[in-house]
Amino acid sequence: MTTRTLGRNGVVSAPIGLGCMGMSDLYGPSDEAESVATVHAAVDAGVTLLDTGDFYGMGANELLIRDALRARPGDRDKVAISVKFGSLRGPDGGWGGFDSRPAAVRNFVAYSLRRLGTDHIDVYRPARLDPAVPIEETVGAIGELVTAGYVRHIGLSEVGAETVRRAAATHPIADLQIEYSLLSRGIEDEILPVCRELGIGVTAYGVLARGLISGHWSKERPPAAGDFRAHSPRHTGANLDANLALVERLRAIAEERGVSVARIAIAWVLAQGDDIVALVGARRRDRLAEALGAAEVSLSAEDLARIERAVPPGAAAGDRYQSAQMAMLDSER
Repeated sequence: MTTRTLGRNGVVSAPIGLGCMGMSDLYGPSDEAESVATVHAAVDAGVTLLDTGDFYGMGANELLIRDALRARPGDRDKVAISVKFGSLRGPDGGWGGFDSRPAAVRNFVAYSLRRLGTDHIDVYRPARLDPAVPIEETVGAIGELVTAGYVRHIGLSEVGAETVRRAAATHPIADLQIEYSLLSRGIEDEILPVCRELGIGVTAYGVLARGLISGHWSKERPPAAGDFRAHSPRHTGANLDANLALVERLRAIAEERGVSVARIAIAWVLAQGDDIVALVGARRRDRLAEALGAAEVSLSAEDLARIERAVPPGAAAGDRYQSAQMAMLDSER
């Protein structure tokens, strides 16, 4: 695959990266052997960015990535690992807020390095803005880790334009990780322009709206036990009906082009700029292969216009998170 650079001097990545969260948490049961095989298939296909969080499965996802990379010597040097930190979990899996104090940053990175079995993390980022800690303090602490060689680049996640500016004034920022898809276009008004002004890349997650616009979701597919989509506003009730109707509009365009719905949805994200890398949350090799095919889909100006008419900005029914989680997003303020 071709490459894109996150930020002015950040990670060089293939256009599509692999989001590993669902392999260990939040999407219901998964097959660890298949997950490891999917990581290997991604590396073989030229994927160079693996995204995780130290709270995905309370460390289990980092251990999975470690095992996948250890199984094939040399793979670690082929990929960049992006880690989110700061989200607190309880023994029941519940959420306990955020901690981005400098002392916590140093603690979290020490555990991630050990679990990942690596001497450095390529991109390190707070998962959310800690309202009790100025972003300058958090970024400054990560900057010290960059100087010490434990971290290569600093990233951000789900923060608004003003926070991006303050962070960038403290230390160079490689990228902002944030939800961006045909159903989630809030970054276009202010956040994306500020990132481009400052030379900050975007790693877009949720490019298939957590499976909703993959072309595989249906009302007859109830979420499995432990799948947070069972409570997602966009995946339930009348909202689901409205959103699946949008998917059918998109399907008509995809079928004319001879590609899957997932591929055309991911290709749309990639077409929004060479400073954007799309993260796909594939847990299986077949889903990964489908997603990676999007890198070969070239959308014309007419294709993009038709897609925009089929799924215009603001067309999604329901928020992307429940209200309590929405309130925690600096990017939504």
